[in-house]
Order: sequence, then C-alpha cells, then structure tokens
Amino acid sequence: QVQLGESGGGSVQAGGSLRLSCAASGRSTFSTYATGWFRQAPGKEREFVAARSWNGISTYYADSVKGRFTISRDNAKNMVYLQMNSLKSEDTAVYYCAADEALRSLRVGVAAYWGQGAQVTVSS
Repeated sequence: QVQLGESGGGSVQAGGSLRLSCAASGRSTFSTYATGWFRQAPGKEREFVAARSWNGISTYYADSVKGRFTISRDNAKNMVYLQMNSLKSEDTAVYYCAADEALRSLRVGVAAYWGQGAQVTVSS
C-alpha cells in the first residue's frame, strides 16, 4: 500500500503561483512508481493534469496547463510536486496526487493510489 497526502492548496489571484506537494508513505518501492496530478472542478469530471515517470525521463501535460505547470519529484524524500504559475480562474479545482506502476495508466486516468485532494481557488 501507498498513502498519498497533498498539501499547499489555497486561494490565489489570477496570474499568481502555487506549489502543491504530495507526500508518499508506505511501500519502499514508491520511488519506482510513476506519479501524476489530476483535478476536478465543480460539476465536471476529473481530468488529467500532468504525469511523470519515476526517473523523470518522460513527462506529460494537459494542453491547458502546458508551459504553466511543472511536475517534479524528490525520490529521496518521497515527495511529488506541482508548480503552478500564471494561474487562471479555470484552474480552480480540487487537485489530486496519484501513483501507479505504469505511466501509461496515469495518462488515461487510472491509478492504483490516490491522495485525498487539495483545493485550489483562483480568483479573477
């Protein structure tokens, strides 16, 4: 089992920045898991935001966040991050950290482990 916990959410004005953090605990093999971020806005389905292979060789972003968001991780600390810059009101959502052995699974919204979510609110 892997437990994931997000932090760093909050409220920010449009154009501002936030960094979400995701702490992983449990299985010692987490460092070999692909990790990703998803979000769900009110009244909408959960959508893919970004994903990264365990070694950082492959990263993927939704078109809507490309160039503004950056996914990273620190395997030594079992931490995953999402740096969000130039935030827009349409970025308002609950953001979820996720992990899976297969990066291809994350890219289609399937993950073995999910965090509880962190609210991000962007006001215009």
